[in-house]
Amino acid sequence: MHQLLEKLLTKRKITSVNELNPEEAEQFDKWQKILSEGDMSVEKIKDFCSMQLNIIKGQMKNLDNTPLKNERLTILFSIYDTLITLITSPEAERESLEKYLNQLLIIQ
Repeated sequence: MHQLLEKLLTKRKITSVNELNPEEAEQFDKWQKILSEGDMSVEKIKDFCSMQLNIIKGQMKNLDNTPLKNERLTILFSIYDTLITLITSPEAERESLEKYLNQLLIIQ
């Protein structure tokens, strides 16, 4: 258990997570997960953006969306897609250069 959560439980005189009601236990689990995930990485950001894109794609399929909601979804899609492109483009550029150099080695 994270130190901050232990302090909070102690302050509220709770000796066990089992004493929490279902809503509190759910919130506690969310906090525990957030605090235990460790440092943010580029890979985590890329995964988050990919998940958001999937959610947005699903919402875009709804034919009952208002024009304003569709506009908002399009903007969000563009932002997350651009972030993924920014993250992956150096990797793709490197792979492309490696393939090119390997081809040069084969030709000569």
